[in-house]
Amino acid sequence: MVTKSSTGRKTVQSKKQFETIDEYIKTFPKDVQTILERMRQTIRRAAPEAEETISYQIPTFKLNGIYLVHFAAFRRHIGLYPPAPREFKNEVSKYEGSKGNLKFPTDKPIPYDLVTRIVLFRKKVILDRKK
Repeated sequence: MVTKSSTGRKTVQSKKQFETIDEYIKTFPKDVQTILERMRQTIRRAAPEAEETISYQIPTFKLNGIYLVHFAAFRRHIGLYPPAPREFKNEVSKYEGSKGNLKFPTDKPIPYDLVTRIVLFRKKVILDRKK
C-alpha cells in the first residue's frame, strides 16, 4: 500500500500487520491454510497452556512469557523456529534451513509427530527453568 507521510512524501507499507493467528492464516491459499491450521493444532495439543500471539508478524506460542515456537508459511515451505534442539539433530537434518530453522516442504507430508516432540521438548526446557 502506498501512503503519504506528514511531509507529503509517498511511502510504501510493506506488509499487513497481523493481530491474530487467524488473520495470518487467512492470507494464504486454502491448501496452505490447511497445513498452517494443522501446525497450529499440533502445537496447541502439545502445549495447551501456551498463549497464542503474533511476534515478528508470524504465529507464535509463548509459555510463561517465553517464546516456545514460531511458525510461518513461505512460497514452498513451512518454517518452524527457533532451531531444533541438538537432541533432534539426526531427525531434522533433512529439514534444516541455513540457520538451523526447520523448513518443511509444502509438497511433501509435514512430520507433525516431529513437531509435537520438538514442542514437548522445548516446553520441558522452559518449565524446568522455572524450578
